[in-house]
Amino acid sequence: MSKIVGRTLDFLEIFAQQGRPLAASEIARLLNIPASSCHDVLQALQQRGYLYELSARGGYYPTSRIYDIARAITDHDPVVLRTQATLESLRDATDESVLLAKVFGLRATYLSTFEPSHPLRVLVRVGDNIGSLHATSAGKALLGSLDKPALEDFLKTTPLKPLTQRTITSKTALREDLAAGNLRGWFINREESLDGVTTISGRFVWVTATYIVTIAGPTARMESKLAKAVELLTQVCRMLDTASRVET
Repeated sequence: MSKIVGRTLDFLEIFAQQGRPLAASEIARLLNIPASSCHDVLQALQQRGYLYELSARGGYYPTSRIYDIARAITDHDPVVLRTQATLESLRDATDESVLLAKVFGLRATYLSTFEPSHPLRVLVRVGDNIGSLHATSAGKALLGSLDKPALEDFLKTTPLKPLTQRTITSKTALREDLAAGNLRGWFINREESLDGVTTISGRFVWVTATYIVTIAGPTARMESKLAKAVELLTQVCRMLDTASRVET
């Protein structure tokens, strides 16, 4: 990533993390950058209307311009628009977190999340990447989409680190788990990445790109509704996949 682009994004993210106005000296300290570099980015963001200065010594804070631009972008996101109603219905039917991610090689980024009514829920931020591929259902869905040479290359170069007592750490066992997931059309993580959490994931393809839909929740709730959730998940992925083929 370009250094200046990365630094600009760091500026925006530090305001979200701190949730308060920040002086230039604070920003430089928090980001561990020279004061001169901090000043240059502040001036550029202020001139473009993304930041304003509260007073001479009151610090800086983002304007709503960032929100307005983000909302305009989201409102016209073709994937989000196409899947939102369907995934909201899936969330309503299961009352668990529903997540959508797009695959980029061996990485997948969450594009949208739909939260359930329960206060105890699985939380994922839009823009986050899927975690350990061998221990999450979304990661398994990604690995299951790879051809055999790409999968074997992953297994040769990536240690299968245990995250819980249930994490699959055997390459043979993971191959078998992925094959079973591909055969039935969905993948499961029963407390393999985090104790007390169960997730299931499926895939669909749109315009040659692979997307992953995940239902996630506490194991105590997920186990009692697993059969229903699997049925709904596979229906949704099949419908989205079929619709994309019709469109193309």
